[in-house]
Amino acid sequence: MPTNQAPSYQLISQLFIKGLSLIYFAAFFSLYGQIDGLVGPQGILPFTELLQHAKERDGMAAFFAFPVLFWISAETWALESVCLLGMGAAVLLLFDLRPRLMLLILFVAYLSLYHAGQTFLNFQWDYLLLETGLLALFLGRSPHALILFLLHFLLFKLRFLSGLSKVLSADPVWESFSSLQYYFYTQPLPHIGAWYAQQLPEWLLTAATAMVLFSELVVPFFIFLSRKFRLIAVSITLSIQFFIILTSNHNFINLLTILLCLFLLDDKIVRRFVPQKWTEKTARPQKRSAGLILISVWMLGASLLNSMDMIWQNSVPPAWAKVMQISRSFSVGNVYHVFPTMQTQRQELIIEGSHDGKHWEAYDFKYKPDKPSQLPGFIVPHQPRLDWMMWFIPPQYPGMRQWFERFMWQLFNNQASVTALLTHNPFAEQPPTYMRVLVYDYRFSTAEEYAHSKEWWVAQYLGEFPHVKPRAP
Repeated sequence: MPTNQAPSYQLISQLFIKGLSLIYFAAFFSLYGQIDGLVGPQGILPFTELLQHAKERDGMAAFFAFPVLFWISAETWALESVCLLGMGAAVLLLFDLRPRLMLLILFVAYLSLYHAGQTFLNFQWDYLLLETGLLALFLGRSPHALILFLLHFLLFKLRFLSGLSKVLSADPVWESFSSLQYYFYTQPLPHIGAWYAQQLPEWLLTAATAMVLFSELVVPFFIFLSRKFRLIAVSITLSIQFFIILTSNHNFINLLTILLCLFLLDDKIVRRFVPQKWTEKTARPQKRSAGLILISVWMLGASLLNSMDMIWQNSVPPAWAKVMQISRSFSVGNVYHVFPTMQTQRQELIIEGSHDGKHWEAYDFKYKPDKPSQLPGFIVPHQPRLDWMMWFIPPQYPGMRQWFERFMWQLFNNQASVTALLTHNPFAEQPPTYMRVLVYDYRFSTAEEYAHSKEWWVAQYLGEFPHVKPRAP
């Protein structure tokens, strides 16, 4: 447990809260323009249907399974209002207006959207934002050593379990240190930086892969050592995060990881970089409260149970299953496993419609690769949830079928809230009579190929979905 006196983290705490408010704002803002098409009443997976089914099946227990604001209404106005509520609370938090109340509102609002989003918000950055936001409620201006330990533990858990998952997967690509030879073009939404990174020499990509594994499997233990080791951990972790941002569109997870690294520093380091008026503020050391002790036991216990379940499948005693279920409902004690396996192929789906079955026109997505000449755009910290989810369809997992079939059905019916998630609907005037999904193998062009064709991607037709070999993994 950290031995630093709490007052040495007063400035760090202020910076952390302001950074968290900006990330919260970005997350709510990103969802505002998508939430209706994803889970609104006429969206791909209407949340109203899920709530109604849960209430009929579980009765009052459904309120604990889905601790959301949307029991009153899950109509479009309610979903968008919660996004606006979150943005407003984030702005007030940024300006230090009723910070504890704003943090509570932000946590409840995002937890509600997390459940409403279903598969579209079932991502590790959503868990991480909720878990970080919950801890921030107990931070205070002069944080107690216990909350500092929990924040250190959260960063450790995020980094170490991500590395451990790569080892446990026994993925041959990670074992051969060749992951970065594939990562840049197979990741869900690459940007132009990834194309340039793909041109780097193989030996450098191999060395960078080794550094990624070192940063996840060894460096996290530096968090609990002396100040010198913590500063080494900051340097390495930040370098990795900035490199990822330069080569990947991973929404706000890297920004949130950078934010958590703040607590590996101290006020002495950051004092020269912050306004003088901040340094003049003093606060009494935070006292340990019953709530802080409770959240500590809950988070550490749930983390242990979930980690055991990840490492040794189905190893958790049945008696504890209920505890894990409740913890997951509030996004407490999560496990993290970023890219435990690496894809070696990119299958891109092109959805087309036709009125006569002979002349076909393609639906264009806003951000995912469509045309080989399309410049891969930089969109951090935005996450277009539909574009991102399209990456999970090529492996043809049964669990992905429901939402994809619903999506295709809504396109077939020209549902406005869903087609608004696209950049071009060729059937805006009249719905198509026929639809099909074509599958292409995509890879980044080499520098020589780009010089000749002016196309960022090289595409090879594979067949019609689902009558192609699934991508693995």
